[in-house]
Amino acid sequence: MCAAISVGEKMASARNDHLMKQRSVIEFLTAEGCSAVVIHKRMKAVYGDACLTEESKMQSMQYRHKNSPAPKKFKVVASARKVLLTIFWDMEGIVHVEFLEQGTTINSERYVSTLRALKGRLRRVRQDKVKDVVIQQDNAQLHTSCQTLPHPPYSPDLAPSDFFLFPLLKKHLKGNHYETDAEVEADVPSWCRSQTPEFFADGMRKLVQRWRLCIERDGDYVEK
Repeated sequence: MCAAISVGEKMASARNDHLMKQRSVIEFLTAEGCSAVVIHKRMKAVYGDACLTEESKMQSMQYRHKNSPAPKKFKVVASARKVLLTIFWDMEGIVHVEFLEQGTTINSERYVSTLRALKGRLRRVRQDKVKDVVIQQDNAQLHTSCQTLPHPPYSPDLAPSDFFLFPLLKKHLKGNHYETDAEVEADVPSWCRSQTPEFFADGMRKLVQRWRLCIERDGDYVEK
């Protein structure tokens, strides 16, 4: 038994050495600019039946011994669907969170509905500030149907959700696996509610700092 194992190991070692030599030749010819087809023909002429064979599917560009098992193929998995989030927040925390239903888009009618929901939410959580609310958002036409804070277009560097809230939210979501949209829609508000008022106040203070930097730089983009 031990002798048989020893012989088997020697034979395996000889085969491995032979294959390693062929791989070295393949690497050399590849570096010379030879195509996969040319390499295979030249290898076949030298090594005959012992030559590493070219896989039937040329796109893999992989060589293997003719008696080797076919390489495993990975199953293609559909990419995750995107979930669109609309969120309103201030220095005290989250005011309103809303997710867009799959297959729908944001238009003026939908956004008016969102603003109505926001107004109702403000009456419940910011009763003393309902009349003083000013919304900061981009200048898209469907977003200008309410009192808004002046905001230059295409300026995510001056939008707290873009430069502060969303990057931290994405960091929290990264690496998590969600089976359904409902799981995402439950986790996002939960994470938002777990943040302290100081967290949100810090985001608003950073906005003021970026305004000042933007003015000092004559309107140039503010990265940090």
